[in-house]
Amino acid sequence: MVAFPEDFRAELKRLMAWRRDVRHFRTDPVPEAVLERCLQAFAFAPSVGLSEPWRIVRVASPKAREAAVANFEAANARALEGFEGDRARLYASLKLSGMREAPVQLAVFADEETPKGHGLGAATMPETRAYSVVAAVMAFWLMARAEGLGVGWVSILDPERLIADLEVPPSWRLVAYLCVGWPRQEDDRPELERVGWEARKPSLARPIER
Repeated sequence: MVAFPEDFRAELKRLMAWRRDVRHFRTDPVPEAVLERCLQAFAFAPSVGLSEPWRIVRVASPKAREAAVANFEAANARALEGFEGDRARLYASLKLSGMREAPVQLAVFADEETPKGHGLGAATMPETRAYSVVAAVMAFWLMARAEGLGVGWVSILDPERLIADLEVPPSWRLVAYLCVGWPRQEDDRPELERVGWEARKPSLARPIER
């Protein structure tokens, strides 16, 4: 195995520390060459049975974007109904999507019926196809951050409605809706931590021994 030098490991750790979920974007475009370099990261991601089940839809047309925004706004309103008092007021104040500003938006799906990989691993744990897509998204996210881009993962959506609006096969499972662009501000702390929604607990990363 290749052993990387200490200075590289330090930079990798710094990259991961600065990989934040971005919701505040500038609207200026992302050069296609930069986006293409980021998308190439998908090819390096692990996948169950080498199935490479990720399917990426670039949400670019005004019609598709408005449908995605309407989807988010409806889902967000329903989510707000689940909170009360101060927690509801805090939730209502959060900016949970950069869909109005982000110049690049990608809907990333897992193809649950892909023949590639011949079902190896997925026959016993079919959810590993979606896990493979998550791993690929993280590879893309780190590459984007290395390019100076910000990425925001929008999960407050109705997946079935998005599948219908984007006219993708019903066998595709929505894994991530990504907003991509140049961040308006940068911080190495999660925004939800900064505004008091939740605090990180590093102890959760410690393995449990059996």
